[in-house]
Amino acid sequence: MKVAIFGQYYQNDTRPIIKDIFVFFNSNNVELVIEANFLKILYEEKIVGRQYNTFASHKDLDSSFDILISIGGDGTILRAATFVRDSGIPILGVNAGRLGFLANVQKENIALFLQIVLERKYTISERVLLTMESSLANTDVEINFAMNEVTVSRKDTTSMITIETSLNGEYLNSYWADGLIIATPTGSTGYSLSCGGPILTPDVKALVITPIAPHNLTARPLVIPDDTEIKLKVSGREEQYLVSLDSRISSISNNSELLIKKTPFKIKMVEIPEETFLKTLRNKLLWGEDKRN
Repeated sequence: MKVAIFGQYYQNDTRPIIKDIFVFFNSNNVELVIEANFLKILYEEKIVGRQYNTFASHKDLDSSFDILISIGGDGTILRAATFVRDSGIPILGVNAGRLGFLANVQKENIALFLQIVLERKYTISERVLLTMESSLANTDVEINFAMNEVTVSRKDTTSMITIETSLNGEYLNSYWADGLIIATPTGSTGYSLSCGGPILTPDVKALVITPIAPHNLTARPLVIPDDTEIKLKVSGREEQYLVSLDSRISSISNNSELLIKKTPFKIKMVEIPEETFLKTLRNKLLWGEDKRN
């Protein structure tokens, strides 16, 4: 088995998790390839001592890898997806912080979960991604896909912006709001949820359009098929507005048009039987918990 390992940052409480992962795979003769910046941190913190092969970009990952393990939180997984891209390598998120929807493998009994990975007794959840095209050629978004959401929002102003929205060429609405979120099922539990959007299970073939603080309170979140092409034209008092693809932010000129649609490839997420999406949903949102007891 050949495993890629990625971590975006280091915290003291992740040391035992990282050590357990390395000890387990080394004792089972698994080939490990570590993201270069993460390995540098591990050397500096003296968490590992032996030499490992490294990867530094998506070009270094190919079909010879069986899995990529992301150590951190949901944001780390979103970053890991930029390495995996269309390679088809499954991602397993090991949670090293607060409970997340993507990094749902907990540090307790980590050896048990890793044994499941070693024996390939996991399932795969395929996640839809979004891509964006702009009418302007100077868009400086380097990685043009999002696993969670594409968001347009105001910049350098307290004034609302107007987002003229069309679906498959048919006019839908002009949202007068702080912004607009186009979320995948994966992203439905993120920014969209905090703005009043619905929760979608990962296998639903749909997207969510969620306005951010709309002036017209009848502008509600809308669920649409995931093969819909969404065209946005943003106007406002300032010359530019912000577009974000997950955590990657770019400035776009006023009145430019954006075309948002799903990518031709998907990201594969590893699901451990004991750590399913529904279990994470119950734990994260405290469903069934009675705080009076």
